[in-house]
Amino acid sequence: MAAPFFSTPFQPYVYQSQQGSVTAFQISGGDVQVLQVMVKSQDKLTAKPGTMCYMSGNMQMDNNYLPENDGGVWQWIFGKSVSSTVFFNPGSDDGYVGIAAPFPGRILPVDLANFGGELLCQSDAFLCSVNDVSVTSTVEPRPRNIEIGAEIILKQKLRGQGMAFLVGGGSVMQKILAPREVITVDAACIVAMTTAINFQLKSPNQVRRAVFGGDNQLTASLTGPGVVFIQSLPFNRLSQRIASRSVAGPSLRDNPKFFIQIVMFFFLAYVMIVSSIILTDV
Repeated sequence: MAAPFFSTPFQPYVYQSQQGSVTAFQISGGDVQVLQVMVKSQDKLTAKPGTMCYMSGNMQMDNNYLPENDGGVWQWIFGKSVSSTVFFNPGSDDGYVGIAAPFPGRILPVDLANFGGELLCQSDAFLCSVNDVSVTSTVEPRPRNIEIGAEIILKQKLRGQGMAFLVGGGSVMQKILAPREVITVDAACIVAMTTAINFQLKSPNQVRRAVFGGDNQLTASLTGPGVVFIQSLPFNRLSQRIASRSVAGPSLRDNPKFFIQIVMFFFLAYVMIVSSIILTDV
């Protein structure tokens, strides 16, 4: 008996570029992938620092501060890198650069020309870009969408007509939203989305859920039209699970709910002691 088949509106991301605007590249590996990009003469490739795995002998590498590409002071405030690694091919022959994904996941090749020249992504999603792509960091303009954590406050906007490569944790799916179509997604699972999508954060209404169970508590409501890329295993969730199962427990700094629980414990203990004294006097 054949297994039942269920159709889903979420599909694996399949890249298809326009004719004549193809950048030669190859993505190898399974869980932790490596991207090899061919860099033509006098072309450059801009990558996140620390992601270079190998490169051909005719390539030049320089670690530059690019304020138009890195958001300058906002990157510095939230502990992000304020520099980019630029690979330039000064020779007449083609060169190549191997870029490694910083965590287990999938590398997404994105031709910005297919998305109107603009794309919003999380701060850890950008991996590298070729030629005509600028990366700027933006702050969410709506106060209700600002939450504690640089991953939510700080976003990146990719702009241009060139190739950009993003990385998403685990498996990556895409969803094409029709006009006025609404979906609710874990905010940490969003890799990137087009600028036409209306993005609204939803905070939990129940105080006990925020204090005692913070998993999946921050969701986002996305309203179409547009395209959104969703990852199954965000890096922060992966790191929290590794820390929680390590031999040495996570530090108090990594568990802010611990302080809230301690305060509530002492408060309840104080109320019980005071109540017992009052009842004893009566």
